[in-house]
Amino acid sequence: MAERRTTVDDVEPHTEEVLTEEVCHESDLQEGQMMEVEVGQHKVLLVRSGGVYSAIGNSCTHYGAPLSKGALSGGRVRCPWHGACFNVKTGDIEEYPGLDCVAHHKVTIENNKVYVSAKIKSLKQPKRVKAMGRRVPAITHTVLLVGGGPAALVCAETLRQENYGGRIIMITKDDLPPYDRTKLSKAMNTENDSILLRRMEFFHEYDIEVWMNKEVKFVNTDKKTVMLNDSSQHHYDQLLIATGSRARDLECPGADLENVTLLRVPEDARKIHHGSINCRAVIIGSSFIGMEVASYLADKAASVTVIGSSKFPYERILGPEVGMITMQILQEKKVKFYMKDCVTEIKGENGKVKEVILKSGVVLPADIVIAGIGVIPNSEFLFGSSVNLDSRNMVIVDKFMKTNVPDVFSAGDVTSFPLAAYENQRVSLGHWHLAQTQGRVAALNMLNKPAEMKSVPFYWTVLAGKSIRYAGYGEGYTQVILKGKVEELKFLAFYVKDDEVVAAASLNSDPAVSQFAERIAAGKQTTKEQAESEDLSWLKLP
Repeated sequence: MAERRTTVDDVEPHTEEVLTEEVCHESDLQEGQMMEVEVGQHKVLLVRSGGVYSAIGNSCTHYGAPLSKGALSGGRVRCPWHGACFNVKTGDIEEYPGLDCVAHHKVTIENNKVYVSAKIKSLKQPKRVKAMGRRVPAITHTVLLVGGGPAALVCAETLRQENYGGRIIMITKDDLPPYDRTKLSKAMNTENDSILLRRMEFFHEYDIEVWMNKEVKFVNTDKKTVMLNDSSQHHYDQLLIATGSRARDLECPGADLENVTLLRVPEDARKIHHGSINCRAVIIGSSFIGMEVASYLADKAASVTVIGSSKFPYERILGPEVGMITMQILQEKKVKFYMKDCVTEIKGENGKVKEVILKSGVVLPADIVIAGIGVIPNSEFLFGSSVNLDSRNMVIVDKFMKTNVPDVFSAGDVTSFPLAAYENQRVSLGHWHLAQTQGRVAALNMLNKPAEMKSVPFYWTVLAGKSIRYAGYGEGYTQVILKGKVEELKFLAFYVKDDEVVAAASLNSDPAVSQFAERIAAGKQTTKEQAESEDLSWLKLP
């Protein structure tokens, strides 16, 4: 009798039409390996991990990256582009960005041949929304989420995934439900509908109330109430503060002129797009927002000029070598740079911007000025409350995302939290996926299901179609070790502090940064000596 082994069986053939195909020989995949296979002309990720074969969807649910090009470790695969992680047996998302899971399929081995059986519906739908419950009318318990960003959204979804039956209210000053803010500086002429993370039908289906165009003005933690901008008061049983941060205002003469703008909301992005077409754009700030806006406008504006206070863009985070490369990438697109300089005045004519005056004496003609000079936390409504803030007005939380006040949690850019992988150093990091993870951790702890914030920082930037990825926390690094050919825009950079590699960045070197992130997540230390060696096989975990 032929041997037949089923390794992952969650497909029920009698419920939906199933397609079964032979995908490889059992010996084609060794332990700890994965490969892309096809089932019905659809891409599937086949994995051999822990002595078991499994199969899941191959496209990351964030932006569609091929997971087969990512990093496999400890029963999960990390996306090579932006660091999302998926369980290789269930397809469930375990690390963000993204919201949804991938499909999982049945794997059978017969006569040393590997077969994958998949529901045709699952093959055609690369994203799978995790099962969620709904509100139980008899339950009066209320969770109030202040903010409409990724932290609040994931908190709400996690509560329903864990079958919380109480009332969930999300309060946002935006006129939209949660949307992908990371796209605002990369695709500035986008319509609101195309950046929504979930449509309103989703919130209705799972009984998540979204109150738009409303702002919390004060929190009374003794009475467990919040007061809104319309003076109405609302009770909560548990509260999440997830108000994020906002662009810092430009403070110089002329900052109030027409066409001097910040990038905060989709309307700002569209205003910048339309106001820059065939016009002279001056961008103040040479970090993520400023550089991405410059990249976007490079082929649309008559001219693009970036003003930065450091010698190179991103210098504090990525170092001078990588910073110089980012500058060269945009210089090839005719973007001009005035570095180690600052704006002293913006002059106008008939109320509109006309020119920008630099400290160096340079005068730049301008039709539109965009400022990207940092952010400040949206925490003013907590002034005078019992919630502890730090010296920068960030909300102080512990590893459970709890504040000092019982039943009050906080998540996202507004928080100061302990970074577990870095000896619980207290940090404030405005990373999209960290906000999502914190929202999930907060939700689980609201439900008395202990969870800790353990995610590894991972972020990316896109300049002229080239993606730079970064993982870790490199604050205070003293040395940058570069591997590869920087001049050919293919490199891997290691950031060293006290003879230990604390962060990594790359361009055209996937999945190195994802592999490094998995090392940190696994608690593996990386030495300066390892980073300097020619053999980088240590990057891949066994």
